[in-house]
Amino acid sequence: MADQLGPPQGAHPWTGWTFSARWGTQRTLDAVLVQPDVVMEVDVARDSAGRWRHPARPHRVHTDADVPQVPLFAE
Repeated sequence: MADQLGPPQGAHPWTGWTFSARWGTQRTLDAVLVQPDVVMEVDVARDSAGRWRHPARPHRVHTDADVPQVPLFAE
């Protein structure tokens, strides 16, 4: 996957987001922002407050979809 990613070009949609290291911890993970032009299916779980219960687990790259076709998390 890393060979398909590059540094962000301009504003990034996740600038300012934080990600916790694990459920119930205050420790945050360092995130490396990349150009959001690859669509990947991931396995996620979120609690009722919208917090991620575990790190997103990659499933597969979708070469059949373009980024504009994918709804944002808030939609």
